[in-house]
Amino acid sequence: MNRDVWGTYQEVRVPFTSPMWNFPGFYSFDVDFAEREEWFSQNTSTTLAFPSAHSQYNSQKPKVSVRWQQLDPKYIGTVILRATYTEAFHAPTLPELTPAGVRFPDPTPVHDPFSSQTPTQITEIQIGNPLLRPETAYEWSAGVVYSPKWLKGLTLSVDYWNISLRSIPARLGAQFIIDNENVLPGLVQRAPSSIAGELGPITLVIDPRFNVAGVDLDGIDYEAIYILDSTIFGGPDWGRLTFTVNGTYLNTFDLVVNPGSPAINLAGQFLSTSFTITGSLPRDRAYFSLFWDGPADTWLGGIDVGATVHYTGQYHDTVDLDFVYRQGRLIREWITLDLIASYAFNLPPPGPIEVPGFTKDGGKNVKMDGKEKNVLPVSTAEYNPCGWRAWLNGTTITVGMQNVFDEDPPFVAGAFENNYDESIADVRGRFWYVQIKKRF
Repeated sequence: MNRDVWGTYQEVRVPFTSPMWNFPGFYSFDVDFAEREEWFSQNTSTTLAFPSAHSQYNSQKPKVSVRWQQLDPKYIGTVILRATYTEAFHAPTLPELTPAGVRFPDPTPVHDPFSSQTPTQITEIQIGNPLLRPETAYEWSAGVVYSPKWLKGLTLSVDYWNISLRSIPARLGAQFIIDNENVLPGLVQRAPSSIAGELGPITLVIDPRFNVAGVDLDGIDYEAIYILDSTIFGGPDWGRLTFTVNGTYLNTFDLVVNPGSPAINLAGQFLSTSFTITGSLPRDRAYFSLFWDGPADTWLGGIDVGATVHYTGQYHDTVDLDFVYRQGRLIREWITLDLIASYAFNLPPPGPIEVPGFTKDGGKNVKMDGKEKNVLPVSTAEYNPCGWRAWLNGTTITVGMQNVFDEDPPFVAGAFENNYDESIADVRGRFWYVQIKKRF
């Protein structure tokens, strides 16, 4: 298959009011307008499953953002209200459109909650779809940023966001299809049951790419940053400390597979890696960090030392799942500590050196011993450092360690391949690294 793509993008920012005007209630008010246009044209060849086809996707998607600062910071500090509305467009990729199927020779490990007769490994066929439609998204967010006057260096922000995705080209994965067989008819094939009152064992799962009806999700982002500058105490400069708390709370993640089918709230739920729309969805994720930067204008100014704590809250497994409330066994939280230290070599530039040179007039006449003589002028030139100084200047050396306490990923019974959540956790455990970066 082949594809042609054309696109344009425009953006303009309009400052309706300025701090110079000192307009009451509108100390600063900016609006940003943007629009993106794209045109896709593709052709696919004939296969046993689909005839040859030609399709076109055209889109015009706007973005509008508003930043409103009502009062002069001299009163209560800086208070900024901000909001954004965005429309997005994503055309199916070529692999998603390719009408080819893959039958896995190695069976896919699954858990069948409806039949005890299904083996833990079944056969899966994954197929593409040249009739996929583009994915569209509608997003809006609103929030506030506050930097109080009474505590210099503190910045607090909170934003509510809401995203609606439509016509998502996705592969749901064998495990998700089995768990939701009642709303995905025809994708799970079973043999006759040998146990009365129970479904038969699974013989095949068909996992096509198709347009999921939609996903609606919303949540809250929050952040607190405090920069403590040692000079505020009136003493010498000992550098500065930066405290950061940054997190996200996922409120809902409602998946509608087919138009008219009931929504499935996946917030707080483990999802297999074969579910291509997203990874697992714990409701709470955050990190906490503390960094120290050395005092400026000294050799300690290149030092940056810090620690970061990563937190992933509890969420539900797919094993022992209650299909009414969609809550299985709890997967424990995962907390890890990372350490990092770096030094940036920023050597001072060399001073100017006087060298003989020529001016436009070729020099000047001065009286020496009662006679006029032409003297070459003295000019200055700067030389770049050579040797080891040249290689060291602009170099940053970093040493770090991730997962300092070697915390094992939480056990996930629904992850049959390795019993941990690959989309969130890392099985490597503690490791350290060294990095050298040179800026030319």
